[in-house]
Amino acid sequence: MGMASEEAVKQLRTLMEDVEDESLRDSYRNIHQGYPTETLLRFLKARDYNVHKAHKMLLDSLEWRTQNEIDSILTKPIVPTDLYRGIRDSQLVGLSGYSKEGLPVIAIGVGLSTYDKASVHYYVQSHIQMNEYRDRVVLPSATKKQGRPICTCLKILDMSGLKLSALSQIKLMTTITTIDDLNYPEKTETYYIVNVPYIFSACWKTIKPLLQERTKKKIQVLKGCGKDELLKVMDYESLPHFCRREGSGSGSRRHISSGTEDNCFSLDHSFHQELYSYVKQQALVKGPSSAPIRHGSVHVRFPEPATEGAKIFDTLESEFQKLGCDQKV
Repeated sequence: MGMASEEAVKQLRTLMEDVEDESLRDSYRNIHQGYPTETLLRFLKARDYNVHKAHKMLLDSLEWRTQNEIDSILTKPIVPTDLYRGIRDSQLVGLSGYSKEGLPVIAIGVGLSTYDKASVHYYVQSHIQMNEYRDRVVLPSATKKQGRPICTCLKILDMSGLKLSALSQIKLMTTITTIDDLNYPEKTETYYIVNVPYIFSACWKTIKPLLQERTKKKIQVLKGCGKDELLKVMDYESLPHFCRREGSGSGSRRHISSGTEDNCFSLDHSFHQELYSYVKQQALVKGPSSAPIRHGSVHVRFPEPATEGAKIFDTLESEFQKLGCDQKV
């Protein structure tokens, strides 16, 4: 950390020490998990080290957390289990392992996530719960194991099966991306994009120039399933199932529906079993032992898309429409 960033952290820390609202202070402690410097750095990076803008961003995030009861979202399991299983089968996300440096490896099946088994609110709730579980359980555990702060992760995005029909999911993807950009900034060290079809390649040429430079530097589009490149940063056991051999993809019926242990998207995978059990246990700890777990989704206020994110998704929507027209000609 250079002198300029050290001074920016110092200034932002002083501003945060002046926050008097106890609910905001409690939420801030939940965010930093004992590592405030790393947290302040993340918000500063997201605002190009402008202390005033980073301070506003952090306060806005804390307000969003308190207004939407994000700090208690891990006490609100999605029930019944069949509903949650449907969400896991249509919102393909999971923890496949850890990098050689100890960073969690998050796998995302972008191309085959259908988001068609529940309401938008359930998908947003599930996404935030995974974010919070990562930040409050996974990262602290990795930190303890490595003996140094582990505050970021790697993400592997599988584009297998990406089709023009994904256009219908852009609004939800915009919402989720905006929530992450504004409230969980700079949590990803590197994005690896694999199993890339033509439709992605065509859109990528248009979208890439719209990205901020720091975002572009994080993205690596790999050849095929990316296995050879990924093995430089993680062991074979940590590779997601769709990277273990060419042509595997998350689209394999065996991987999506069989519930095998190697499919990190499945509710039967150890990561999702641990997460779901944790949330149900926290619900019991919070409420009376005789009280049933409440059904129904958590309704979180959706923030307005940030300028960059909105522009990217508008462009993506336009490109998808163009490709659709080209295919009809």
